[in-house]
Amino acid sequence: MKQFKTESKKLLDLMINSIYTNREIFLRELISNASDAIDKLSFASLTDPDLKVDQASLAIRLSFDRDARTITVSDNGIGMTQEELDRNLGTIAHSGSEQFKEENAAHQGDEIDIIGQFGVGFYSAFMVADRVRVVSRAFGSDQAYAWESDGVKGYSIEPAAEGERSGEDDHGTDVTLYLREADSDDPEAGESPDRFLSEWGLRDLVSRYSNYVRHPVQMMVSKSRELPRPEDAGDDYKPQYEEYQELETINSITPIWKKRSSEVEQKDYDEFYRSAFHDWVDPARTISFHAEGSLSYDALLFIPGQAPFDLYSKDYEKGLALYSSNVLIQEKCADLLPDHYNFVRGVVDSPDVTLNISRETLQQNSQLRAIARRVEKKVTSELKGMLRDDREAYEKFFDNFGRGLKFGIYNSYGSKASELADLLLFWSAREGKMLTFAEYAEGMAEGQDKVYYAAGDSRERLQKSPVVKSAVDHGFDVLLCTQDVDEFMFQAMRSWHQDAVAGDSEHKGTDAHDLELVNVSTADLDLATEDEKKAAEEATSEHKGLFDELKDALGEKVTGVRAAAGLGEAPATIAAEGPVSLEMERVIARGPEGEMAPKAQRVLQLNAAHPVFGKLVAAEEAGDKDRLKLYGDILYDQALLVEGLPIDDPVQFAKNVTELM
Repeated sequence: MKQFKTESKKLLDLMINSIYTNREIFLRELISNASDAIDKLSFASLTDPDLKVDQASLAIRLSFDRDARTITVSDNGIGMTQEELDRNLGTIAHSGSEQFKEENAAHQGDEIDIIGQFGVGFYSAFMVADRVRVVSRAFGSDQAYAWESDGVKGYSIEPAAEGERSGEDDHGTDVTLYLREADSDDPEAGESPDRFLSEWGLRDLVSRYSNYVRHPVQMMVSKSRELPRPEDAGDDYKPQYEEYQELETINSITPIWKKRSSEVEQKDYDEFYRSAFHDWVDPARTISFHAEGSLSYDALLFIPGQAPFDLYSKDYEKGLALYSSNVLIQEKCADLLPDHYNFVRGVVDSPDVTLNISRETLQQNSQLRAIARRVEKKVTSELKGMLRDDREAYEKFFDNFGRGLKFGIYNSYGSKASELADLLLFWSAREGKMLTFAEYAEGMAEGQDKVYYAAGDSRERLQKSPVVKSAVDHGFDVLLCTQDVDEFMFQAMRSWHQDAVAGDSEHKGTDAHDLELVNVSTADLDLATEDEKKAAEEATSEHKGLFDELKDALGEKVTGVRAAAGLGEAPATIAAEGPVSLEMERVIARGPEGEMAPKAQRVLQLNAAHPVFGKLVAAEEAGDKDRLKLYGDILYDQALLVEGLPIDDPVQFAKNVTELM
């Protein structure tokens, strides 16, 4: 059998330029390699008592030389022999860390957490460097070796130069990157390697990608301090300062999500939240949990105290920060959150998620789906607890994020209603406060089997709406809905499931059943008393000719004109028939294709008990069709205005009103 042949140059070019999409991650990969080297040495010292290793001294060190255009990542880990340099760096996709994990799988514990998997992370250095030099001395060896390559022609291995890793305990590895010059013709010139040749540049990369590597990442940093005041200084003395260098650990090492809840105070969580997610308001709730088994992970979630300014913009990106073994993989992993919980911020850290070769994306979505389901359940449980135990806080939360919960029901065609419906709040026209569906059901009138709501752009306008006032006057509460998604959500839900309620000495129990969700602006609403219904039926029968003439006068504006019962003081209202409500028509009309939006089938409902109806009858009996049309047009336009809908011709409406004066 013949063996596959490989063009090493092309393969290396693929490694460097095709696998990774973000050149910033080169430092993450090199620091991860250094961390693995330290872990290997720690493991060796744990399994061999004859090896004496000062665990407290183990660290990763960063340095840069702006003039030489170099960045160096050093560690005092296990190091590599000449053969290991050739095998690990000269063989593309050979992972010494993966081999180590396989050979010692039965002996590794929590103290050892090897990061490397694929053996290609090292080559990300060539995204920013045109030459890389690696000097390494294996633990227990007297000789250091240098590996060097330009990433194109191949590599060389030779004994290290005098003074390189030559000390008595100078085991470990130095990786030095010779950064390429900025290329003005490079389409990514804005990502010039020059920005990494600074203290703040390296700090930024460590903070974002390697802040929680389990070993200290150290760097000489510039600081300033005040000099002692001279004894002979006069009153006009101004303090003098000097610059100095100091070795500083620039990573946090232990992530807060790996700590037990009993070890962390809420103020610590709040501080982490504000720092990590750039919010000046403390989170409303903090959720921390750990999972073990075939898929182990730690999660730290936050429900923000305020909505981000761009939450409902197209530019907003949802997602949780995804880590693997404390190393950042994705800053915002959208697959971990459902859309209705897009406001949740936090971190998920799992050593078990299957990564692609670049560690920028994931291979097995099933793992993410399993974590996402648990995250969703935890958030839902926390919100239900907040609603139950801290109503004031929950109402504030709902004011910020309730629209998203409603959209979740609509976007799932109602399938999420069983999970989210009990989290919704609506303004009660009768009670003057926010109610849940369950609270609405508790106050329903005797024999009521529907939940009534009204949708519009203003709570104040809805409160004054004739149909709402009529419903309240007849003993029915109405939920006032003012968000654009409300009507669509109710259409998707169709009904709300009420669980069985146990009875007591004062109240009767109820079986589990569904309550239909009904818009009070529908034409077939039946809330009037029997006397009112009878009067409306008699008016309809007696004045059929009047209604037919008004229908003809209004033409295609309406699908019908009829008498309605229980309208109170209103002379007329507009109701809708069919699947499109008046509010849906209004919302859709505001969209980009508003002119093509479907229209509601409008019905003009007349109040036969109102004095205006007498004028209509008089005009019809006198045969004054012009006057009857005038009355019909005015009543129709008035009803539209009351519903918050635009009228076709405001100028004509004004003329019509003037004609009556």
